[in-house]
Amino acid sequence: MSGDDRQQERAHPPRFVMGVATPEAETDEVAPRQERRFGFARELLETVLLTLVIFFAVRTLVVNYRVDGSSMLPSLENGQYLFVNKAVYFHFDLNALKNALPGEDAPGEDVVYLFHPPERGDIVILDPPVPSTEPLVKRVIALPGETVSIREGRVYVDGVPLDEGYIAAPPTYEYPPASGDAEFTVPPGSVFVLGDNRNNSRDSHVFGAVPLDNVIGKAVVTYWPLADLGLIPHERYAVAGNGR
Repeated sequence: MSGDDRQQERAHPPRFVMGVATPEAETDEVAPRQERRFGFARELLETVLLTLVIFFAVRTLVVNYRVDGSSMLPSLENGQYLFVNKAVYFHFDLNALKNALPGEDAPGEDVVYLFHPPERGDIVILDPPVPSTEPLVKRVIALPGETVSIREGRVYVDGVPLDEGYIAAPPTYEYPPASGDAEFTVPPGSVFVLGDNRNNSRDSHVFGAVPLDNVIGKAVVTYWPLADLGLIPHERYAVAGNGR
């Protein structure tokens, strides 16, 4: 082979020789494979990140809770697992936002709920206003500004007896205690809660009203055991005679 032929071969090397890829052909094959690997890795990373975002978003709005004890019998049993909606009671102080802007400060609080505050009959998860190792599950009985009393086995709100077909048994105690006032007025920004198992429940008749900021969320679904799977009913007609 002449020198000119060898120079021409080096200038234009064959892409394949006897079915074997030359170095240039191998380079052409490696690039698409690397691109595919990088594309797969990017898609995998995007999927993982999206999954994490959804997970933390859901955990921000919904949490699970395990019923510990018998204070909510017969509505909820010991060991049941619940989904708790944290978003339904989300609220903020509009005046605090206004006061962050230049100008005269607005006095007091103007609390705004995106959906609604706790309502009578809601089963809620809360941090009690006394030292406790874990949150409690109770039912909202009285709202801010309302009066509540317990006497002769009945619970009264603003002087009207509750129609409570959901409790385990009538309460055997009085509230407020006989030595105190005839009625207890729920302070602003608080709720009065009781367990459905009235005579075996540490609740507002023991530790008083619960600040709304201590209410974590509303129990909406029981999901375990599977035999109990379903929505948690809301007592919409808790006050006899007026459907409140």
